[in-house]
Amino acid sequence: MAFEIDKKRLRITGLVFGLLLGVVLTVLSIASFYIILSATSVVIISSVPFIFSALFPILLVVVLCFNFRKRVGGFWALREAATGIFIMFFTAFVIQFTLRDQLFAKVIEPHMIEKTQAAMTNSVTKFLKESKTSPDIIKKKLAEIQGEFNAQKDVTIGRQIQGVGISIIFMFVLAIIFAAFFKKEAQVYNPPTV
Repeated sequence: MAFEIDKKRLRITGLVFGLLLGVVLTVLSIASFYIILSATSVVIISSVPFIFSALFPILLVVVLCFNFRKRVGGFWALREAATGIFIMFFTAFVIQFTLRDQLFAKVIEPHMIEKTQAAMTNSVTKFLKESKTSPDIIKKKLAEIQGEFNAQKDVTIGRQIQGVGISIIFMFVLAIIFAAFFKKEAQVYNPPTV
């Protein structure tokens, strides 16, 4: 007889942890935005997105996965772990999309991209001038930054739908990877029958 996980408990725990993950990731993302706006150093501007968008979220997901497994009984097979973690990721994605991408970026800070671009342009220009870089290289670098930000401004509904689809596939693959690391199957003793 194998260890059985209550499917309803798995889904509810995934939703609760996903809600928590989504709120924390949204707060980290908004904090990252304001740190970038107030920073004058290129090092800070380039390291903050990595720290707030990759490092902290990975550490948070690891902690949540350990607690998730403990909350559903301490054991789960790969399939159950992948299901629970995907539910957590998907819920966090919906929360982030709603709070950060729709509410914050369109209502609270509708000029978020322009402000980020201005902060980045100012710090890169200052850094390059202090490094005694030639004006041609500075112009070229600023044109690259301008191009990257222009691509972010031209978001159509089709590109948003495509982005959501790619994000869901990415979350599924990531859920399987995390599930492979965090699966823990119960050892069942089956004595030989004579």
